[in-house]
Amino acid sequence: MILQSLYNYYQILRDDPDVEIAEPGYSNALVSHAVNISKQGNLLDIIPLYVPAQQGKKDRPRRLNVPEQFTRAGTAPKPYFMCDTSAFMLGVPEQKEKDMQYGLRRFEAFRQHNIEILSKVDSPFAHAAIAFLQTYDPKKAKDNPIIARYLDDLVQGNYLIFYVEGNDALSDLKIKHAWEDYALGQEVMEMQCLVTGEVEPIARTHPAIKGVRDAQSRGALLVSFNLDAFTSYGREQGANSPVSRRVASGYGVALNYLLSDQNPNRKIHLGDTTVVYWADAPDKRYPSAFYAFLNPEYQQNQEEEEEEEAEGAKGKQKRAKEKEKQMGEWADTVQQGKAIDLAKLREELDGSTRFYVLGLAPNSSRLLIRFVLTEPFGVFAERIMQHYEDLKIDREHPNQKKYITPGQILRECIPSSITDPKGRQKLLKSSWSLLGGAFMRSILTGAPYPEGLYAAFINRIRHDTDGTNDEGRRRNVKINYIRAAYVKAHLIRKYRRQGNNPYQEALQMSLNESYTHPAYVLGRLFALLERTQKVALGKNINATIKDRYFTSACATPASVFPTLLRLSQHHLNKAEYGGYLERQIQDLLGMLEAKPFPARLTLEEQGIFILGYYHQRGFRKGNESEEVNQPEE
Repeated sequence: MILQSLYNYYQILRDDPDVEIAEPGYSNALVSHAVNISKQGNLLDIIPLYVPAQQGKKDRPRRLNVPEQFTRAGTAPKPYFMCDTSAFMLGVPEQKEKDMQYGLRRFEAFRQHNIEILSKVDSPFAHAAIAFLQTYDPKKAKDNPIIARYLDDLVQGNYLIFYVEGNDALSDLKIKHAWEDYALGQEVMEMQCLVTGEVEPIARTHPAIKGVRDAQSRGALLVSFNLDAFTSYGREQGANSPVSRRVASGYGVALNYLLSDQNPNRKIHLGDTTVVYWADAPDKRYPSAFYAFLNPEYQQNQEEEEEEEAEGAKGKQKRAKEKEKQMGEWADTVQQGKAIDLAKLREELDGSTRFYVLGLAPNSSRLLIRFVLTEPFGVFAERIMQHYEDLKIDREHPNQKKYITPGQILRECIPSSITDPKGRQKLLKSSWSLLGGAFMRSILTGAPYPEGLYAAFINRIRHDTDGTNDEGRRRNVKINYIRAAYVKAHLIRKYRRQGNNPYQEALQMSLNESYTHPAYVLGRLFALLERTQKVALGKNINATIKDRYFTSACATPASVFPTLLRLSQHHLNKAEYGGYLERQIQDLLGMLEAKPFPARLTLEEQGIFILGYYHQRGFRKGNESEEVNQPEE
């Protein structure tokens, strides 16, 4: 299903005038320089091919369609045709620590491979390239003033191509035909393709996929076989899962496009999972709207890029903006915290259009498929909005955003003591790698959230402590808006399919004063005891009872609450509104059905305790004199 849907998307990309993709037998590569030679094969110059970037950013290599660049594996040098790195084209290794023999071996392999194909071409471009390859001495490369001038740029690992007196040699039709005859004639086995059902030449190896975070930079494989245990009836490599060369090239082009910067729809990263998505339709608003749903923080009205020079391009840009206008309105709607009108969405976009979501993760030289989901676009939209509906909870501060992204939720699993961004990101990708993909899958399928993620949240609440902001005021880290919202949503989704939720009355946006479950009442009681301490001792105390006793109170109430009630008597005597607070405490104690206090609370009941605490902490009644919680940093 994955290969078939990607190949169908490849057909859509081929018909899109705004997308440059490679045809079968070709690859899309980043080319930084052209080796400009004369018709006699002499080196004339090195021509930079960088594309100007936006202001403040470094210029980037140009993306060009070049002869297919397969995966290089093994120790023997395997050159490409007419486009390769400096080590192969000039004998200059990209890695400075490599010795001269490293570059000589690669240049010799490149020379033989290219002359073998070009010798069959009667063209000035081919004759010039052959003459250069036969006369060029890689041993003298670094002494050549032309190469020395660009040496630092050439060894960056980007690709080079041949120019003949300023003209692209790959534009020569005779050279292109020679390459296609060579490349497409390599396959000797014909079998029935698993995707098309037609008998065609089978791809022996599948294309390398680039762009998956933390996968090998040279590309990793989605389909490959490298051990005898994986063979079937003695069939090796592609014969195990026969896919035609045409389809293999097509799906590889489509997936590499989805993972590249050329794709206007951003990849989504959760843990070690890289998520790409596409619609089985040429309308670009489907993936744009999908990204806006999952990332409400994303602002569609980004800074304008540099204006097009050609007048005709301006009209094309204008039409593209008009086409994306509706999606921009949806993104702004979510960003402003407003509800998305799904009925209107269905009017603008066909909710029955097939949509695909693919999660990939690195695994040595291969790619892991964390999940692949396909549903009508309207179904995905409904499930994502249900996810946000489940997370709704009263915010403690108006600056807190109404919609919580999946990335924000996963970041709450990281200890608050780790403040270095790189350290937090590394921990997220290592410790919570599996949870990222499982969490995204649960959102898109409407299934319960992963139990491991809930346990991680409870664990963080137990071990984290509240900190202070730059102004010295305490901020809520241990139990913040996001953590309380996730605990609520997790318990809602866990029991939704069971039909009977024993904690339904606690799983609301705000305080339920009539709910008498012991865990919920104890959570409220703890919040009230903490408030009493703050009123009595002031806002800037070094440590509250939450810092010292919350973990024990949440898990083993009987061991802590008697002590807390004794301490509260001292605080009530000092508090300005001690009588009022004491009545509230007695009212909550009267609601407890279990006496004495429960010895232990289950993991689910600990979540209810946390919600009771959060609801009570944010509750304000009458003209009670109490500080307002500060926003999370």
